[in-house]
Amino acid sequence: MLCAAGIVVALMQTIIVPLIPQLPDLLHAAPSDTTWALTITLLTGATITPIGGRLGDMYGKRRMLLASMGCVSAGSVICALSDSLIPFLVGRGMQGLGFGTIALGISVMRDIVPPRHLGSAVGTMSASLGIGGALGLPVSAAVAQGIGWHALFWLCAVAGVAGAIGIRLTVPESRGTSGGRFDLLGAIGLAVVLTCLLLPLSKGAGWGWSSPMTLGMFAAFLLVGAAWSVLEWRHRNPLIDLRVALDRPVLLTNVASVATGFAFYSSQLMPIQVLMAPTAAEYGLGYEMLIASLILAPSGVLMFVFSHVSARITDRFGPRVSLAIGGGVLGTGYLLFVVVTGGHWACTWWLMLIMSCLVGAGLGIAYSAMPALIMRAVPVAQTGEANGVNALMRVVGTSASAAVVGMILTWATVPVTVGGAVVAHVPGRDGYLLASAISLAACVVAAAIALAIPTVRRPVIEDIVDPADK
Repeated sequence: MLCAAGIVVALMQTIIVPLIPQLPDLLHAAPSDTTWALTITLLTGATITPIGGRLGDMYGKRRMLLASMGCVSAGSVICALSDSLIPFLVGRGMQGLGFGTIALGISVMRDIVPPRHLGSAVGTMSASLGIGGALGLPVSAAVAQGIGWHALFWLCAVAGVAGAIGIRLTVPESRGTSGGRFDLLGAIGLAVVLTCLLLPLSKGAGWGWSSPMTLGMFAAFLLVGAAWSVLEWRHRNPLIDLRVALDRPVLLTNVASVATGFAFYSSQLMPIQVLMAPTAAEYGLGYEMLIASLILAPSGVLMFVFSHVSARITDRFGPRVSLAIGGGVLGTGYLLFVVVTGGHWACTWWLMLIMSCLVGAGLGIAYSAMPALIMRAVPVAQTGEANGVNALMRVVGTSASAAVVGMILTWATVPVTVGGAVVAHVPGRDGYLLASAISLAACVVAAAIALAIPTVRRPVIEDIVDPADK
């Protein structure tokens, strides 16, 4: 049920993609305004992930999981009833409040899963992100085209309610909570810091990277971030324990997570554009959204399968080796794309399939290893908080990827002409080559940092004996 809830939340990230070109007409708003449907979910999701993890440690993880599912359902209902921009954005923001589910679910597993099954369980929960992402595009495209876009959000609401019922019936509450007073000022400060970082990363291309708004928000990020860090360092019961976050195993794992998140989102941006670009383009195969999504869907299945492979590697060699191998497999997918674009090879659907499958396998291995590294490095009472911060680092990586890769592909856009008339503007060869090379470098960085993570001797489950093992 935890993994099913994770898939539901992951779907919220991709169901909107097929609707993006139609949103201005559907919501009677300007295209520049409807892009907030993606941005607001990113902001609320990034903010709630570490906050939800901390609240779960303090007051109960199951309670926070139920609250997350409730936010997904309520937000979906609001979106389903919306025909204008403002209520739709409110609904999308509430959907984003459910994004802490995966980090919370991993923390619950540390409490309730027998040690012999913990690795594979955590791997499956981590892979739910990829499964939901892979299913989201074809499912949303099929429902939106065949039934209607409102029906898509009604289905999301039903899925959220089903997830909450399943969690309530099957998932026990955590054995103990840390208690204490919630650091409200720290939570507000974190929200401001993340907004000042993620908003210009996601909107900088539209605002202009040298515009006063973009530069001002980056400056505010540095200033507010410094003040927030001092506050959290001195707080007796901080929202995020910076002493734990700066511990070398945790710090290096989080840095590797940023690099892996960067590589992950690049794979969401490039293959789909190649598959959907007109055939008249140098790199264009002319498929519709549904067919292109189905071609890329096996990557989510491989992410699930290789999360279990990662658990076996972790059991034998340790999670840092799993993370390094995951980065290497992920990088192989980008190496293939670099060779194809650099060598002027013809792009085919099966090459895009192979690339996406390598990326899915690498992500399955890497994303499964990250929670294992975190849980070996922090006490049980801080697993929710630590996993929330780690999930946040992946969001920072994906946001940076959206900004950098999106900017590169926009810079390299070329017109596509048919019969002397321009029919589309799509990324050219130089853009794909540079973006894939940068993503490959991110994979190399993730693998190198993983190997630098010191081995931690802290047991994953502190002296817990499962009755079935007696």
